Amino acid sequence: MLPFDLQLNGYAGIDFAAADLAPASLRTAAAAVHDAGGGMALATVITDDLDILEARVARLAERLLADDVARATFPGIHVEGPFLRGDPGFVGAHPPQLTCDATPEAAARLVAAGRGLVRMVTLAPERDRNHATTRFLADRGILVAAGHCDPSRDDLAAAVRAGLRAFTHLGNACPHLLPRHDNIIQRVLACRGIAWITFIPDGIHIPPFALGNLIRAAGLDRAVAVTDATAAGGMGPGCFRLGALDVDVGEDGAAWMAGRTHLVGSTAGMGKVRAVLADDIGLSPAEVDRLSVENPRRAVAV
Repeated sequence: MLPFDLQLNGYAGIDFAAADLAPASLRTAAAAVHDAGGGMALATVITDDLDILEARVARLAERLLADDVARATFPGIHVEGPFLRGDPGFVGAHPPQLTCDATPEAAARLVAAGRGLVRMVTLAPERDRNHATTRFLADRGILVAAGHCDPSRDDLAAAVRAGLRAFTHLGNACPHLLPRHDNIIQRVLACRGIAWITFIPDGIHIPPFALGNLIRAAGLDRAVAVTDATAAGGMGPGCFRLGALDVDVGEDGAAWMAGRTHLVGSTAGMGKVRAVLADDIGLSPAEVDRLSVENPRRAVAV
């Protein structure tokens, strides 16, 4: 089986959240993803004004449902936001002023816009009152992940009881300085009810030696490799777009928000991710497959 990427915002100059997303663009992106060592992926859109995000999900779903070839590579949609923590550090590159509290009504709008293709939603448990939105999504078979968040251990456990099953790119979307012991990384690793923990093994987001420690702590049975690639993926240095954001890519392949305050996704293909797991972290071929092929498919039942 080919790799499965749970978080792909775009590739080869194509932004899945673009207002002018052309029907042929998804085929172009799919071919480039395969050329870069990938297989299948969830097309991902990030935080924006709810009305705009709803329209972007609807546009992406329309394009996918009209093209069986594109949908063979992108069988579903991952909505990351807007129900995220807006504090500096935790919000990452998401526009903080556009984050908002989660409600089942708002989530229902995004799910309806996806016309059956929304397979994963990332939200902050502390912005989901009584975890009602988590329960709403989980009851509909959608993988609910925490991310860009800082819930307490009790709040995380309550979210798991409501149906939370994953965590998005652990080790990123948090401040550079954290409490030594009681912090979001340690809470997630200790929460055994979280079945899937995703990481970005691009060699940039987390130093490979530290990423190896996190993967071993999470356990190979629940670690998942994602690219979190954007339209800048596979394009080399230059300026690109991710939704409403400008992305500046340097010679080293790191994708930065204007001002270089935050990384904005990655430029890595799945081939690069698998190489980092094998060559820099030392995983065996079978272990690399577990993180990039088997676990993500199990997470969304593909």
